[in-house]
Amino acid sequence: MFFDKIVRPALYRVNGNDPELVHERTLRILSRLGTVSPALRALRAHYGTANPVDVLGLRFPNPVGLAAGMDKNGRALHAWPALGFGFVEVGTVTALAQPGNPKPRLFTLASSDAVINRMGFNNAGAEALAASLAARGKPDVPLGVSIGKSKVTALEDAVADYQTSLRSLYPYADYFAINVSSPNTPGLRELQDKSALAELLAELGATSAALAAEAGRTPTPLLVKVAPDLSDEALTELLDVCTAHGVAGLIATNTTLSRDGIASTDAPVGAQAGGLSGRPLTARALDVVRYVHRHTDGKLPIIGVGGLLGADDARRMLDAGASLVQLYTGFALHGPGLVRRINRGLAR
Repeated sequence: MFFDKIVRPALYRVNGNDPELVHERTLRILSRLGTVSPALRALRAHYGTANPVDVLGLRFPNPVGLAAGMDKNGRALHAWPALGFGFVEVGTVTALAQPGNPKPRLFTLASSDAVINRMGFNNAGAEALAASLAARGKPDVPLGVSIGKSKVTALEDAVADYQTSLRSLYPYADYFAINVSSPNTPGLRELQDKSALAELLAELGATSAALAAEAGRTPTPLLVKVAPDLSDEALTELLDVCTAHGVAGLIATNTTLSRDGIASTDAPVGAQAGGLSGRPLTARALDVVRYVHRHTDGKLPIIGVGGLLGADDARRMLDAGASLVQLYTGFALHGPGLVRRINRGLAR
């Protein structure tokens, strides 16, 4: 409640009620904490929770991760574990650096516990992220890297674009999230179609196997991140393709184009273009996780994300079949106390 009543209003007030500026300045502060400091140790002592989970061939200190989008360029990698996260997903990163969509592009819907974004994969590029990881090191929790298509790359060249990012970041990622579901890059969701996805997964799987053989190790897990707006029929086709190509897991879900569940007081902001996340997505994300779990007979690991704002939400997601969960909007709106509450609730 302290964060909601005091900290968040103060952050918005001093940053002109600009959610992206709040995000940027918060990230800048966290990035300055370095790799080892008394501040990090103190934060970890307060927020850290031990509740280990083994999945994807990795050990996660707890099942609550930071979703992609919060730290696209890996600027604060050593701060996130100190705030209680059991794993971190950076990106979405693209082969080419790009500024993203014009501002304003991030909107808070306070009464709906929701956010709309049309960021457009703004990031410094795969090579820049690789250089940063080489210089500053990885966090001491599993690191996922979300990769997407560069905006200027034509759909017919998407495979090579993803391969470039995969090659650049292969030495550093503990898993890759193949993002084919953001609504903010024109045409990207077409890569969820059966034939396009089959080609993409076949080529990325082959590239991953070759890179792993060169390094003398097992291939890094490849996961697919899906949209919540797919019909059951389309989702079934997607899952069949993922299974056929040996995908290691699924991330469900990305943001939604639906505006169901928005409070009437948020209707003017809700009319903004972009993907909606937060409380209005809770039920649909849960339905998708449940559907994936049933369709794959529980054999495909799932990272559940979308509208998790408390321990009960996270518990329902795990009960529906998820092995891990991720936070984005809930963390952005309610701070690190939410991470602690969810982890402590799940550890009981």
